[in-house]
Amino acid sequence: MLNICKIILHIAFLYGIYLFGNWIQHVLGLVVPGSVIGMIILFIMLSTKILNVAWVEKGAKFMVNNLVLFFIPATVGIMNYFDLFAGKGFLLVVIVLFSTLLVMVSSGKMSQWVMRRREREHG
Repeated sequence: MLNICKIILHIAFLYGIYLFGNWIQHVLGLVVPGSVIGMIILFIMLSTKILNVAWVEKGAKFMVNNLVLFFIPATVGIMNYFDLFAGKGFLLVVIVLFSTLLVMVSSGKMSQWVMRRREREHG
């Protein structure tokens, strides 16, 4: 029971950072989405050790472990608008695959860079 409460609190904290990012985006009228601003804030807080990883770790792991469930609404939405893919749908599929590949490569390179940097600092 205590573990479930921790997970809920961690997710609520992460959601609060997301809402704060959305608020900043709305108030300042930025083009960057609020969710991205929230991720940047979270990254800065974790990098500067303002935020301890243990304060969000269990909630973040829970969300990552159940990430597949978050894609179900998007998949159903695509199925509802299947006629959209009839014309230039193939182009959309190519764009989605290319952007996914781009995100995977850039995320991998960034994580490798961070790991090498940490090894140099601690080793």
